[in-house]
Amino acid sequence: MGLQQTSTHQGKNQSELQTKSGIVLLIIGIIFIGANLRAPITSVGPLIASIRDSLGISNATAGTLTTVPLIAFALLSPFASTFARRFGMEMVLLLSLILLTIGIVLRPLAGVGTLFTGTILVGLAIAVCNVLLPSVIKQSFPQNLGIMTGVYSVSMNLCGAIASGLSVPVASLSKFGWHGSLGYWSIFAMIAVLFWIPQIRFRHKPTVSQTSAAQKSVSMWRSRLAWQVTFFMGLQSLIFYTVVAWLPEILQQQGVSSNVAGWMLSLIQFAVLPFTFIVPILAGRMRDQRLLVVITAILLVVGTTGIIYGGTVLMPLWVIMIGIGAGSAFSVAMMFFNLRTQTTHEAAELSGMAQSFGYLLAAIGPILFGALHDLTHNWTLPLWMLIIASILILVFGYGAGKKKYVSS
Repeated sequence: MGLQQTSTHQGKNQSELQTKSGIVLLIIGIIFIGANLRAPITSVGPLIASIRDSLGISNATAGTLTTVPLIAFALLSPFASTFARRFGMEMVLLLSLILLTIGIVLRPLAGVGTLFTGTILVGLAIAVCNVLLPSVIKQSFPQNLGIMTGVYSVSMNLCGAIASGLSVPVASLSKFGWHGSLGYWSIFAMIAVLFWIPQIRFRHKPTVSQTSAAQKSVSMWRSRLAWQVTFFMGLQSLIFYTVVAWLPEILQQQGVSSNVAGWMLSLIQFAVLPFTFIVPILAGRMRDQRLLVVITAILLVVGTTGIIYGGTVLMPLWVIMIGIGAGSAFSVAMMFFNLRTQTTHEAAELSGMAQSFGYLLAAIGPILFGALHDLTHNWTLPLWMLIIASILILVFGYGAGKKKYVSS
């Protein structure tokens, strides 16, 4: 009898240990997926001139290297939830990480053809990961949505900032130049694959009844709340990618040196970091998120207005405010996918819809911003475009911030 009790106790302890080790592996896997969501893209911008000169392509062709992934996000995001329902989220994420690794390796391998083929593969892979990762968190950590959203957001933004800062130094140190600087990020993608493989054992494939329930759920495209979340996501993406694309040139035309202008761009990305962790936790604990939306919009409006009228002395303050506002808006948008849905499949569908439309706006934003500058020959009207976008963030975010569900 004593031996049976001892055996049962040991079995229970082993099961608990396996559960704990499985959770640790899942968290590490989420962190490494997050690390690969921006770095393969932000590492390209600083190397554009080197890539252009090396391959003999035009400025316009080189510029599309940063917009192609955004277009891929927009095109594939709506279908990610369908793939997940059919094959399971864990399996789809693993295949996406493998595709991401192939794309990163392919980009610097040969000439223009492999560069753009690899870039397309990178964009498609990241699109799927972007959509499904919030659903994985909702499925596996329903009581810790804020903390886990913060963890992967910090990983994503930190590695994105590091990638943009290290691209040129690594290219100058490496005998492979920009090829090596783009290619070494495949190591992180491979690590993500290795840590995600164990999740296939625990993959969740929906039953027939679950699939039928998902099909009978409300159409996201007919939900007013879903559209509010979508516009909130889209407008914050437009602001972030427009600022990242144009801030250095705006500051240089205001008399700021190119070196300082580059540091201002880094300052935005690093100012984001603590808030991408704190804001999701606050959002998860609040009854609704309208106060966070208001604070976010105020920061964006004041920071952008400061760049127009505040002079260069307080420029770091205006830049930090924009960074905090953009980071907070992104974190709130990620939380909306889980807080405004009741099932993991609804979360994936809402995430797919919002990110599809959102990244389409993000791709259009920098182009429209530049066109307004060409039309007026100054930055005032383009920056007012961002102020109007910030006000619209308040309008749509205030509606999305109310405690309700897309299916109600």
